[in-house]
Amino acid sequence: MELKKTPLNQIHKDLGARMVPFAGWEMPVQYTGVIDEHTTVRAKVGLFDVSHMGEIFIAGQKALDAVQMLTTNDASKLTDGQVQYTLLCYHNGGIVDDVTLYRFNAQRFMLCVNASNTEKDFEWIKSNAGNIAKVENLSEEFAQIAIQGPLSANCLQDLCKDVDLSSIGYYHFKTGLIEGMDAVISRTGYTGEDGFEIYIPPEMALPVWNKILDLGKPYGIKPIGLGARDTLRLEMGYLLYGNELSKDTTPLEAGLERFIDLKKNDFIGKKSLEYQIKTGIKKRLIGFEMIEHGIGRSNNRILAGDKCIGNVTSGTMSPSLGRPIGMGYVESDFSNAGREIGVEIRNRIVKGRIVKKRFYPGGSTCK
Repeated sequence: MELKKTPLNQIHKDLGARMVPFAGWEMPVQYTGVIDEHTTVRAKVGLFDVSHMGEIFIAGQKALDAVQMLTTNDASKLTDGQVQYTLLCYHNGGIVDDVTLYRFNAQRFMLCVNASNTEKDFEWIKSNAGNIAKVENLSEEFAQIAIQGPLSANCLQDLCKDVDLSSIGYYHFKTGLIEGMDAVISRTGYTGEDGFEIYIPPEMALPVWNKILDLGKPYGIKPIGLGARDTLRLEMGYLLYGNELSKDTTPLEAGLERFIDLKKNDFIGKKSLEYQIKTGIKKRLIGFEMIEHGIGRSNNRILAGDKCIGNVTSGTMSPSLGRPIGMGYVESDFSNAGREIGVEIRNRIVKGRIVKKRFYPGGSTCK
């Protein structure tokens, strides 16, 4: 199967990026190296191509009703120009996807969905809400670029002449002009640092990318690949669909209770989640750090003594902390912080310890 390409595919190659298959797309995994790119975002500002993400719109008189029925969080709390992290669930409580929900107005919402799930999400949303609202997959009409890091506003402001970036709160967005074209400018991201995600027409992706790199030179901007994107999100304890989240996990097991509003009217999966609370959650997502030398990787077994209690979902050497960290699912009885665990790495049991999932205490994300 031929890999999809974002509008910025060639510039990544021109910049010397190492390209890899990801979620059906050919994407840059690194340019100068994961550690260098990671530290650039933490200290200065980095530029990401996230045009592979999907954009699904729900519109009409009953758009809010449709969104409320589909998602776990309470979208009625949103005001125009606000963004919300939420989840789509199957009837059994398993996760269809985790998404960010944008409210343009009471009759128009956008879901930014994971690249690997775009078609699946569209069919799920359409099959469940297409009879009460207009559902459109407009992913091909957008390129998406993320500017992340404590200096992100500095290098982006000159590009957004009719929008004062300081007026955009965290998890809020505004529409405005970028290089004379309509754009959505959102103060969101996946790194734990202050930053923005901009949605623009695909034909504008290359000139806007180059302009941001040029404006960002005084601030030390660099293009950033998927490798650093993963280490940045993992340090913050942000979950990744396909690793921590799947149809076989529920938001409760993943520790996402704060994004579930069981007080609102019925939504898909609500009854199953209520039943899980009543009967007990059998497995939980934990964070861990290694005590001995070794990095836990996806699917490595997690042990308590000789007993296998679960599996690693993500693991890396944290560039910011200088020690190996990871996440994984374990039996609930073994999920308490401070517990010593073993991680099976290349047929060797390496000691680790359960800790809070937010590993990195810093981050410049505006609150």
